[in-house]
Amino acid sequence: MNYKDYYKILGVTKDASAKDIKKAYRKLAARYHPDKNPDNKEAEEKFKEINEANEVLSDTEKREKYDTLGSNWEAYQHTGDDWRDYANQQNQQKRYSRSGSSAFYGDGSEADFSSFFETFFGSEGGRQAGRQGRAAFSGGNIQAEMPITLLEAYQGSKRTFEIHNENLRITIKPGSYDGQQLKIKGKGQPSAGVGNRGDLYIILRVQPDPRFERNKDDLLYNVSIDLYTAILGDKIEVPTLSGMLKITVPKGSQTGKILRLKGKGMPKYGTPSSFGDLLVKLNVILPKNITKQEELLFKQLKELQTQK
Repeated sequence: MNYKDYYKILGVTKDASAKDIKKAYRKLAARYHPDKNPDNKEAEEKFKEINEANEVLSDTEKREKYDTLGSNWEAYQHTGDDWRDYANQQNQQKRYSRSGSSAFYGDGSEADFSSFFETFFGSEGGRQAGRQGRAAFSGGNIQAEMPITLLEAYQGSKRTFEIHNENLRITIKPGSYDGQQLKIKGKGQPSAGVGNRGDLYIILRVQPDPRFERNKDDLLYNVSIDLYTAILGDKIEVPTLSGMLKITVPKGSQTGKILRLKGKGMPKYGTPSSFGDLLVKLNVILPKNITKQEELLFKQLKELQTQK
């Protein structure tokens, strides 16, 4: 029976920390999980091998025994001694301080453990680990992105979608924002054994709106006005997410001037009765191809300005 190098299986060094082992295990388990590799015997065997390696290296006592005896494990099997006594006799004992289980995936069956594991740790230990594995190994989490419009983020909405042949309905609250993560517990990958299902994480992606730019709870709207409106002032109509609204452009407005409309921005997430503001930024457009008469009038205006 060949010695199994559990460190090599997980791709870590012998001095790897519990955190490093957990990270390596999660990465490999996600890669070779049966749900991602249906009807792939090679991936299935690799998945079991990864779980076995993790079962040993994430357990303080098992790892200590494995590290201490190493490839000399067969010689110990014939002595009948306690493994620690045997290790002391051979002056090969090494001690490590490790803690924390990194169970993430696994089908938890007794077949998960190879004959090497059964012989090294004892068949009863293997069966016990199998029983524990069934309870500890959970299905994987699923992460997916969901595009929504700015209007949906403003008003809130409900979405229905299907996953694992199950219809799920989620609520998008007013004020939702780009990158927001919604967690749906127990709707991720099913466990390969009898462990808990993973969770489903929905990442909201608010799509660009052709009218508005969003800055937290405020909205920015760029509007072009003609020179005469800028100079003389007037009322103009601008859009909001709740409908069109008339506002007053003050006399003598300059390009870049911002008119603030209180409470016409996005609702604040969690307090939908409170809103940000709508900022209307003015862009003054100068007239082109003016007539001779208009040019004369502008000259007269210029003279009047210089006489002040």
